[in-house]
Amino acid sequence: MKRHASFIAFTFLLFVGTALLAAQSVTKESVPGIVNFSRVETTVACAGATTPAALSEVKRMGYASVVNLRLASEAGAEIEAEAAAAKAANLNYVHLPFNAAAPDPMLVDNFLKALSDPKNQPAFIHCASANRAAALWMIKRVELDKWDVDRASAEATALGLSSPALKTFVMEQIQARKK
Repeated sequence: MKRHASFIAFTFLLFVGTALLAAQSVTKESVPGIVNFSRVETTVACAGATTPAALSEVKRMGYASVVNLRLASEAGAEIEAEAAAAKAANLNYVHLPFNAAAPDPMLVDNFLKALSDPKNQPAFIHCASANRAAALWMIKRVELDKWDVDRASAEATALGLSSPALKTFVMEQIQARKK
């Protein structure tokens, strides 16, 4: 019985330690014109609403690309202005409209393809709040980086994944790709 309790305690501490380690690799920064900016090491940044004017700062920070997940119909999305600002800043621009109410599984394939392209690394990924960006990043961590779901989930939560519906979508996509 004592061994069983020790095993449970060890497992719990391992889980908590892994979650904290994943969350610690995410750093929050205040960047003018960008909502909820979070950096994951030098690999990626996930954020919410981003003004076109902020893209010169994104380039200065060392990012090679912008992956915009906003729908053109979203208030304040400014898709064309952002594409022009990315071009002016010499950033690769990828627009992958992500409808959170009816997510398209093909979007995940396109996202993984865009992030696998060396010319897009490191990538700045954004939507309106960072929720969709963090959801797709979690899938990338599990599928391409071979992280376990708990570790990827802890990091995604630190990046801004909070929507129960998006969490369900992420888990469905991870399960579908295991087959």
